[in-house]
This record gives sequence, C-alpha cells and structure tokens, in this order.
Amino acid sequence: MARLSLRHLTKTFGAQAAVRDVTLEVRDGELMCLLGPSGCGKTTTLRMIGGFALPDAGDIQINDRSVVALPPEQRPTAMVFQRYNLWPHMTVAGNIAFGLKLRRLPRAAIAERVRDVLGLVGLPGFSQKYPHQLSGGEQQRVAVARALVLEPQILLLDEPFSNLDARLRVHMREEVKQLQRKVGITTVFVTHDQEEALTIADRIAVMNEGVLQQVDTPDALYARPQTLFVADFIGTMNLVSAHADAGRALVAGPWRLALPGGRWPEGAEATLAVRPEDLVPDPQGAPARVRRVINLGHYLLVLLDGPGVPALRMFTEKGASFSEGQEVRLRIARGLVFCGPEVAEIGGPMRPSVAAPTDRA
Repeated sequence: MARLSLRHLTKTFGAQAAVRDVTLEVRDGELMCLLGPSGCGKTTTLRMIGGFALPDAGDIQINDRSVVALPPEQRPTAMVFQRYNLWPHMTVAGNIAFGLKLRRLPRAAIAERVRDVLGLVGLPGFSQKYPHQLSGGEQQRVAVARALVLEPQILLLDEPFSNLDARLRVHMREEVKQLQRKVGITTVFVTHDQEEALTIADRIAVMNEGVLQQVDTPDALYARPQTLFVADFIGTMNLVSAHADAGRALVAGPWRLALPGGRWPEGAEATLAVRPEDLVPDPQGAPARVRRVINLGHYLLVLLDGPGVPALRMFTEKGASFSEGQEVRLRIARGLVFCGPEVAEIGGPMRPSVAAPTDRA
C-alpha cells in the first residue's frame, strides 16, 4: 500500500525554476501520468521522487513519511529510465538480479524472484539471453522486471516507450497498464505524448513551465480543461479570438454566442475553444469554405476557412460528403470560453454574426 504526496515541491537550476511549488497527491494503486511538453519539469519531478535530484523546497512523502532526505537506494521506489541501461555483458537474469545481489539476498531467493518476475512480464525462458539478442520491446520488459523484482512501493517510469517504433509503443502501453493493474503498484509515468497519457493513465497531471496546470481523469481533462494551455495541449482544439459584446454575447469570428448575463465586461478579450467534433454542419450556421478533406481511416478531417477564422478543423464520419471549395455552414455544438483565469461553457443554437462573401476562397 503506497500513497505519494508532493508538497510545494520546487527545483531551480541557476536562475530558472524547473519545478514551481508543485503539490500533488497520488493515490494507492493509481497510475498517475505527468504530462507536458519538453522542459516543463515533469522528468525533474520524477527524479526528485526517486531521489536522483534534491528539491530546493518542499517535501516528498510516501505513506505520510518524508523521504526527501533519503538516497535513492533507501527509498521504497524503483525507476525505469528512458534509456534502459541494461548491462550488455550480463544475461537477462544477471541484469534483473543485480539489485538483489547488492541487498545480499540468498542465491536461491534471488533465482526464485528472477524467475517469478520474468513470468510476470511475459519473458519466461529468457534468463540466459543477452540484451543484444532482444527486441526493443523485450529490453523494455527486462527494464521493468529489474525494477519490479526489488518489490518497490512506487514504480517510476520516465518515457519508457520513447525508443520504440509507433506500433510497438501502442502494444507496450497496454502491456504495462495490464501489468500495473495485476501487480497493483502505485505508478508515476512521465510522457510528453498526450495520446499515451490518455490511454494509460487513471489520472493525468498536466505541467507547463514547471507549474502544475490541472490534475484530473483523462475524460475530464478532455471535456473540461481549466486553462487555455490544457485545452490546447490535450487533444485537437480550434482556438478563436473573441470579445464580449453587450454583456450577454460573445463575438468569435463569424459567430455570435450567448453568454450568461454580466459574465464579463463589454469588450473583454477572450478565446473560444472548440473541439473539431463539436463543429457541426447546420443550414442556419455560420459560413465557411472547405479547403481540404483528409481521410484518416475511420473518420474525416475537414479543413475549413471562415470569415476571420482560417484553418478550422472539423471531424466527421467517413461517409460524409465534402469537397474542396464547397461552401458549408457550421454551428458550434459546444465550446469553452477562456477570459483571463475564468472559463465558461457555451452550447446550444447559434447564429452567424456576419455574412460571408460567396466567392471567399
């Protein structure tokens, strides 16, 4: 049973703050993803949890006990690095057993635990192979086995699939998720790949420039992002510059959208965020013209230009009929409006605010 608590964690390198006042609770048995672009502080946070970097401020607690003063080998954690760092001169069994030998376990106990963990990761019979004889996916499993054999309370994974090809990454995501559920181990998983995080995580902590932006389930992050950064980073999003008009409406490109009365002052600048699947063809909607239709297999991506809103993206079913240059009209089934730190949801019938020239390209 392991709960992980990060409390006001801060780490600076020179004048730059890599992690800024991060507070995060990871539940027992949960798979938490730290997600964000390169340089956002997610790997630094993971390294502080594992003891490979020391925080400048804040605390790290496992089951309500501070571990911030403990070196890595004394923490109840095990880390799988982006580079698997398998010893090339050792067999698979030798690589997995290395940490157990440092703990001076009896030889028979080591052999039994190595055999058990190889079965757990689906590599029985691989004990006498060498790393160069393994595929990328097999090497990744050995790296996970080397961590699990130490029986840690918390497993730390630092972009473990980044060295694999696209198809194998998808396969290994599911394998690691199933393994994590089987073992029931609390896991913190770092990735910059939003699809990976949405696929594998119980909850996701989105970071940007060292700041924790939002912590939520994949569904909630996608449907109800709380900051403009999260809205743009998670999934595909159309962002349209907008402003409040007459206190009860929002003007965004060709749309005039109803807002709760008095929500924002006249002329307040905002951003309208709309998912491609929430752009819906409607004879009463705002005008746009099809620029390109892209077949993405089970659905179509339609690129459109509207008055003041170029490069709109719409997802629609594969059987829909759209052609380049076609004029269509669109309504917004649902959207989010970001104005400063506030966010509001809009939806329902829409009407165009301006007329589009019929010859718009």
